[in-house]
Amino acid sequence: MQMGDETRQRVKFTDDRVCKSHLLDCCPHDILAGTRMDLGECTKIHDLALRADYEIASKERDLFFELDAMDHLESFIAECDRRTELAKKRLAETQEEISAEVSAKAEKVHELNEEIGKLLAKAEQLGAEGNVDESQKILMEVEKVRAKKKEAEEEYRNSMPASSFQQQKLRVCEVCSAYLGLHDNDRRLADHFGGKLHLGFIQIREKLDQLRKTVAEKQEKRNQDRLRRREEREREERLSRRSGSRTRDRRRSRSRDRRPRRRSRSTSRDRRKSSRSRSRDRHRRHRSRSRSRSRGHRRASRDRSAKYKFSRERASREEPWECGRSERGSADWRLESSNGKTASRRSEEKEAGEL
Repeated sequence: MQMGDETRQRVKFTDDRVCKSHLLDCCPHDILAGTRMDLGECTKIHDLALRADYEIASKERDLFFELDAMDHLESFIAECDRRTELAKKRLAETQEEISAEVSAKAEKVHELNEEIGKLLAKAEQLGAEGNVDESQKILMEVEKVRAKKKEAEEEYRNSMPASSFQQQKLRVCEVCSAYLGLHDNDRRLADHFGGKLHLGFIQIREKLDQLRKTVAEKQEKRNQDRLRRREEREREERLSRRSGSRTRDRRRSRSRDRRPRRRSRSTSRDRRKSSRSRSRDRHRRHRSRSRSRSRGHRRASRDRSAKYKFSRERASREEPWECGRSERGSADWRLESSNGKTASRRSEEKEAGEL
């Protein structure tokens, strides 16, 4: 499909509308143009400028357009092979049935005709290119094949009736699905095998084989790259797991190293607590002692006060009998009685002396 200038500026060679077979120079629409099997204009874009852009870009990176071109050529060749099988079936229905032996002899004649036609086409091509010596050598080979063909035709003629031999036995070309006659002359054979149609199909089939090989190699390479990347990822994951385990081990070792410190800190805390508790106990014991002392003091003071009160009462009862004493004795007794135990003892002594 042709493009205008405006469309050419917008479309890139990576566009789906561009024919990938054209970019790889193997589109059947270009190869078979002007032949009996001209396919007409391709439904996708053909542009030589886009092909040049693709050739430049393919040197820098792999675009993998071979897969699209391979699918295109495979579908075209499959259709051609289907037509060849239909033509063979049609010939088998229209032509007379012959025995297997006669069929094999006729097949041998066809093979020799095909070989002659290919050699003549090659000789003509070399002559057109100016390689006369090689062309002459091929023509000498053609003469040898012609002699073999003559012998094969004699065998085929002798194996069947003359009436049947005069019939044109056709054969379908396996390359381009064209009809070939058993009695075709060398000129017609040369025109067929050296013609654009037959050579075009040869080019398409050879290109298809090349694309299959290229696609297989690239797919194998991609699979290897994918496998290598997967192995690298797995290796990195293993390394990361190992590093993670080492980090956890280091953390555990650090935690183990910290445990004695914590224990020492805890023991120091326990010691401080025990010292505090001991100090509290001492303080409590001191307070209890002081309280007991104060209680004893209060109890002693109460006892002293009770004894003093008792002694005063007793003294008041004994006062009539002691009125004849001197003022000094009574004053001393009052002074001693005010001093606690000493006064009580003296009073007891006095009581004992009076008795």
